[in-house]
Amino acid sequence: MDATTLLDWYDIHHRDMPWRVPPAARKAGEVPNPYHVWLSEVMLQQTTVAAVRAYHTKFTALWPTVEDLAAADDADVMAAWAGLGYYARARNLLKCAREVTARGGFPNTEAELLTLPGIGPYTAAAVASIAFDRKATVLDGNVERVMARLHAIEEPLPDSKETLRTLAAERTPDARPGDYAQAVMDLGATICTPKSPACGICPWMKGCAGRIAGIAAELPRKRPKKAKPTRLGHVYIARRPDGATLMETRPPKGLLGGMLALPTSEWTDAPSPAPPLEAGWREIGEVRHTFTHFHLILTVWTAETLAAETRGHWVDQADPGDLPTVFAKALRLAL
Repeated sequence: MDATTLLDWYDIHHRDMPWRVPPAARKAGEVPNPYHVWLSEVMLQQTTVAAVRAYHTKFTALWPTVEDLAAADDADVMAAWAGLGYYARARNLLKCAREVTARGGFPNTEAELLTLPGIGPYTAAAVASIAFDRKATVLDGNVERVMARLHAIEEPLPDSKETLRTLAAERTPDARPGDYAQAVMDLGATICTPKSPACGICPWMKGCAGRIAGIAAELPRKRPKKAKPTRLGHVYIARRPDGATLMETRPPKGLLGGMLALPTSEWTDAPSPAPPLEAGWREIGEVRHTFTHFHLILTVWTAETLAAETRGHWVDQADPGDLPTVFAKALRLAL
């Protein structure tokens, strides 16, 4: 149950990714693009591969190099990110791109990568390993699950995280560490899945303590989740006779910071109405959305207006695709 067995499996069964250099091409000398690897890792944080593929392709078409991204307008990048969620990542993406450009390129060690804005231990290890083939311990949810099952670690996450990190580090080989990191992640994503793992075709099945004990599907264990609170709010969709829609840019810091948005009230237990202008507002329904720490229910109001002075600014052709998901839901309700 060594790294060679897993790498042999990966050479045949690896997933194709827009940002990935396949193992055969890597053996032939093709080098991964650090910008593409870094961009993918930032996008993949708390997001699925299926969702990220199109965004990665869009970003690299709009900004082919990290220097292009560094020179981009903040609003354009935030608009391109809309719908991907966790918008602080987009703000840190720009900060990091500008710092990398100022330094003349990506550093190639885990320690140096950690000094860049928005790069934490996981991303630093992933970029060092995948982009530069450095030996580093890459520990995402897939790797945690694989290690917990291989070693039958019953201590729940996050308490067991450092134990799993140590076990992952012990298995990381000196040869082909970048391919190995991707191989473990692919194993977790395609075979050692959260539910109904396909143990019968796993290259590491013989030595898996979780499988032998009959508890693989139950691992890793997790602490019970706390119930998320629910917040309420009002969202306002004002339109002019020419079809323009009233929008605002959210403050640079905080939830959905810097994003184009519909005007809203505060999001609290008992929000006060906060329309952006005086008009004949009409309630048309509600939208629901879940953020990391809370559920949100917004009452949606619409109005036709000729008002010139308002909070926010007018957008000629409002597209739900340019807005964060919660506001896209509201705008679609009004279409």
